[in-house]
Amino acid sequence: MKEWMVFMADAVALLVTTKHRGVFFGYGQPSDQETIRLEHARMCVYWSSDMKGVLGLAAQGPSAGCKVGPEVPGITLRDVTAVVECSAAAVKLWKEEPWAR
Repeated sequence: MKEWMVFMADAVALLVTTKHRGVFFGYGQPSDQETIRLEHARMCVYWSSDMKGVLGLAAQGPSAGCKVGPEVPGITLRDVTAVVECSAAAVKLWKEEPWAR
């Protein structure tokens, strides 16, 4: 079995914020470290007011008014400020490429 397949079996859908105002979605391990690795990651460059704040992206997922970039295979984020587990409903919407809607 490939190493990434083992990783994904244990991975959790996460929303991660950074000191540099980055907001990212991807799969990884919840952590309290300053650095985190996400697989199948996307960046939210804008979220609309219907999100009711950044945590809305983890609770309900991005809406049509949000701007979410394309998926990359993986990213290592530094200066992490928050790691939030995402709901199943949010994961579904993150996968739909909201910017293209």
